[in-house]
Amino acid sequence: QVQLVESGGGLVQAGGDLRLSCAASGRTFSTYAGGWFRQAPGREREFVAAISASGITTYYDDSVKGRFTISRDNAKNTVYLQMNTLKPEDTAIYYCATASVDYVLEFPTSVNYWGKGTLVTVSA
Repeated sequence: QVQLVESGGGLVQAGGDLRLSCAASGRTFSTYAGGWFRQAPGREREFVAAISASGITTYYDDSVKGRFTISRDNAKNTVYLQMNTLKPEDTAIYYCATASVDYVLEFPTSVNYWGKGTLVTVSA
């Protein structure tokens, strides 16, 4: 069993930066891929970024590539999402997740645990 708690969301102006954190409990956290999804109002939840258990391999949706950076610190059981040059269309609830695999390309379809989310609002 893994529990995930996100933090770091808030209100920021367009062009600003935020860093999200996801603290995990559970001894298997460092064994599998972790990552982030988001859900904007009136839209379906969508994949944002994933990172392998070792932290070496990452995978991003095209909409955030070059602006967002995912990382992890297994000693702290934490996954991070550094979000730079934010746009109003990045406004969403951001969810942390872990997968049942350690292959980032399969992460979006292999999620087994979810956090409750943290709200990011980007004003124009």
